[in-house]
Amino acid sequence: MERVNAFLGKHLWLQFVLSILCAGTLVMLLYPGRSALSVLLRTAFVSIGGIVVVLVVRRRERRAAGGGTDSLVSLDAKLRKGEVPVDPAEREAMRALVAQRLHRTRHRVAALVFLAVLFCTVTTLVALTSGPRQTIGFALLTVVFLAWSVGNGNLQHRRLRAMQASLDGEDVPAHAHAHHTAHRRGGDA
Repeated sequence: MERVNAFLGKHLWLQFVLSILCAGTLVMLLYPGRSALSVLLRTAFVSIGGIVVVLVVRRRERRAAGGGTDSLVSLDAKLRKGEVPVDPAEREAMRALVAQRLHRTRHRVAALVFLAVLFCTVTTLVALTSGPRQTIGFALLTVVFLAWSVGNGNLQHRRLRAMQASLDGEDVPAHAHAHHTAHRRGGDA
């Protein structure tokens, strides 16, 4: 899986192509009878805004990681594994990357609530205006997407916080951290 992540991290265009193909396939399953080419072209056109956002975020992250795609992919792999960089320059790059991602996700709970309301509204409107195939499809998409968003978002946030604590020298075992916190407050643990 690490090789796949590294390969997709280095070749962002492939992530876009795969995403458009998956979305196009989903649309064709929910609304059969449309030509594959027209569905893929519409999906690609609708995806342009998201692609631009991803490219802007990626450029900022590359800058934070030292300017190169390879260094960003390397830092991202270390972040996923929880490996704290040893090299001082790499530690600074990781610190900048983690700070940038934490800043970007500071409103993640509000964003998840907004997504939940949006997806549930769309699913309800589809149920009122379309057939059972589309209703079931959108309901499944809503449940799977929201569950994945919450689970993956929480996992990424924990990884970012753990890396930030490690880089700041606060990487201590939980029982020692509880003792240290109580001691700082003036109590005994």
